[in-house]
Amino acid sequence: MKVLEPNFSQTRPKFKSVLILLVIALLVLVLCPFIGPTHLGFDVLWAASGGVESDIFWRIRLPRVCLAFMVGAALSVCGMTFQAMFRNVLATPYTLGVAGGAAFGAAVAMKLKLPISLTGGSVVSLFALGGALLSVFLVLALASPRRGFSPLAMLLAGVVMSYFFSSLVLLLQYLGGFSEVFQITRWLMGSLDVVGYEALKTVVGAAGAGLLIVFLLGRGLDLLMIGDEVAISRGVNTAKLRLALFFATSLVVAVVVAVCGPIGFVGLIVPYTVREVFRNLSHRYLLPLGFVSGGIFLTFCDTFSRLVMAPYEIPVGVITALLGGPFFLWILCRKGLKPAFLR
Repeated sequence: MKVLEPNFSQTRPKFKSVLILLVIALLVLVLCPFIGPTHLGFDVLWAASGGVESDIFWRIRLPRVCLAFMVGAALSVCGMTFQAMFRNVLATPYTLGVAGGAAFGAAVAMKLKLPISLTGGSVVSLFALGGALLSVFLVLALASPRRGFSPLAMLLAGVVMSYFFSSLVLLLQYLGGFSEVFQITRWLMGSLDVVGYEALKTVVGAAGAGLLIVFLLGRGLDLLMIGDEVAISRGVNTAKLRLALFFATSLVVAVVVAVCGPIGFVGLIVPYTVREVFRNLSHRYLLPLGFVSGGIFLTFCDTFSRLVMAPYEIPVGVITALLGGPFFLWILCRKGLKPAFLR
């Protein structure tokens, strides 16, 4: 795996590049709610409430586009944080087993055939959140403070928990009936199919708190990328910093996966691309740029998933996975790690 070699010689991004990115983000948020199998005109903005087109726009498309933007932004920031923490371009928000724990929690809820909702929240989402948090605590227990929460210890603990929870999900699928297996498989694909604003409120509220912590600790990410020795010489407690970042990003990923299911590769594709386009920037600037870029990317993917086989819909996790595989291979080739059949 390629280790990141930081060089923070450029203090600020170019104004023109940032302006273009912000304009694209604005156009995506404004135009994508109007795009879909059912044509909607701008007159729907002032149409009387209660009509079919008005409900499609205000209760389905607009919250879905906003949710896609927020989820993509959150996963991108978490991916960038993990890459800096572990100094590795291939680190993703799901590296430490959070997605595996969430998948296990959701599978348990489906296997037990619990009520769809409880006190206004989805039982599947609540169990997924519980499974994700369980995975977080188990990783911390395995990494243990005695090892100083070193990157290697956390990575190994995360890999162990990912395989462990994946095997439990497979066991539940084997023991389940046809409908249960279909439900679990469908959930594992990841989807942004929502109605109303409850899911968006959950992601903005819970994930927003975690993202705020990450943004406040951006300077610490710069030092972790340079190396623990340099960070310690600057008075940074690397163990506590990693623990705080791990908790913050795990909270964000746990909430996102609980609401939308595991949507893979966003946290790999976007952070890597942003680092390549905006070279030698501090995380003070990279994190906001990654936030906006991740939102644009996932909103495009979700809009494409709604259109490509209309009136049917492909789960957005399938689209990101189809893009992620070739992108992963491109990274390997670019870093001089070509597979034998491409040499």
